[in-house]
Amino acid sequence: MPTNEETEGLIQVYTGDGKGKTTAALGLALRALGHGYKIYIGQFMKGQAYGELRAAKQFAGQLVIEQYGQPSFVHVKNPSEKDVQLAQQGLQKIKAAIDSRNYRIVVMDEINVAIYFRLISIDDVLHILQNKPAEVEIICTGRKAPKELIEIADLVTEMREIKHYFNAGIPARKGFET
Repeated sequence: MPTNEETEGLIQVYTGDGKGKTTAALGLALRALGHGYKIYIGQFMKGQAYGELRAAKQFAGQLVIEQYGQPSFVHVKNPSEKDVQLAQQGLQKIKAAIDSRNYRIVVMDEINVAIYFRLISIDDVLHILQNKPAEVEIICTGRKAPKELIEIADLVTEMREIKHYFNAGIPARKGFET
């Protein structure tokens, strides 16, 4: 049985309509930081000042988070040219981070939604994943994971909403959703 250090980097997918996909990826990143691993997180379709951006400063040199989006929401049926451009540039940055072998874990946050909104192609994402260095672990998050991604993944977790306080009129809260 191989030790943890000898295990190849796997592909994990966190998807579904429930809350917690990005939070799960951040939790895994925190655990890995505790073991001295370097982490790269690329956030598609995000340009807001989330709390994890502040927290990453505490791990300078070990944790890099970059955003590939505008502060506004992307329209599913009519994304702007700028939204597409930012996502395409982000995918190239993700590929560079993976290929650099500088990071043990690379998180493609909201990649599933970026594919669903047709900001990037599933074929481009699959090509990156199929050609990743063996030692790099990849985490893909977001609703609506495409079946092709689910098929090649080593782990798929679906977050299912049973009850959510948004439905009771409680807005996004600082430190919990932002």
